[in-house]
Amino acid sequence: MSLLKRSITLSFAAAFILAAVGLTVAQSRPPIPRASQKAKLTQTVGTTDVSITYSRPAVKGRLVYGDWPGGGTGEATIDNAGQRPAGAPLVAWGRVWRTGADEATLFVVNDDVLINGQPLAAGKYSLHSVPGKEDWTFIFNKEDGQWGSFSYDASKDALRVKSKPTWVADSAEFLTFTSDAITPDTATVNLRWEKLSVPFTVQVKDVVSSTMVRLREYAAAAKADEFQQPLSAAIYAKQNKQDADAAKWFAQAEKAVDAAIATKPTFANYRAKSNILFNAGKAQPALAATEKAIELGKAEKADVAALEKRAADLKAAKTN
Repeated sequence: MSLLKRSITLSFAAAFILAAVGLTVAQSRPPIPRASQKAKLTQTVGTTDVSITYSRPAVKGRLVYGDWPGGGTGEATIDNAGQRPAGAPLVAWGRVWRTGADEATLFVVNDDVLINGQPLAAGKYSLHSVPGKEDWTFIFNKEDGQWGSFSYDASKDALRVKSKPTWVADSAEFLTFTSDAITPDTATVNLRWEKLSVPFTVQVKDVVSSTMVRLREYAAAAKADEFQQPLSAAIYAKQNKQDADAAKWFAQAEKAVDAAIATKPTFANYRAKSNILFNAGKAQPALAATEKAIELGKAEKADVAALEKRAADLKAAKTN
């Protein structure tokens, strides 16, 4: 075989492989540039991580939204660009769309959440949508490894929610997901492409409960002489009226700092003991630890002003 024929043969083989990759989800994609660059939105709500991984198609002067030529019924996807007739929109009203390009957009959340007020369990989902002129449907589908929406199966839907689209004046060339309107327990995810903006809200129903689950692991992982981890956990628990956990973690922190003091009775260690006992509400032991910390701090020429004020406040509280 001549060098030219071999080169042509190899080129066709490579093209065939790339096409196969586009249609076979199980295969990994070769590390070559994409026409639609990949992006990832990450947002933490409370201590719950939310992420959206997607590819960003560009407008490139094309018709983005519109009716599919010839109409038709049902939600069957038209993601296959090779079958798109001339003049057809990139995103057809009423048809299932991958909500991006290439692989179906991936939505991952590590706690149970509410999407527009509707429950969605922790997990990985392919995020499809059915765009509409008056409203959109966002679809969270349990089949998370799809290429486009070609193999979309409605029977595997975990959740469908409605959203109202808004037309805006400025055009976004590239599809973008953003997280806006952040509160302590919610984030509004906004899909923006061309002149359309479509939101949905992610809410963590009980931030304290999900945080406490993580704090139990965090405190349990502390070494025997590490007091800061259980102390931080205890302070959060106390602030949020999780009294049993708070008491356990204050005790764990006190035991750890006592071990550190037994090894090395320094200003820093006694200051830490003062902090633990003070936050635990143990006034008299806190005063004793504070006074010892002041004594050692002065010997080490450390700044003890805050501890002196604490000692004065504890003494005043004792006499009142």
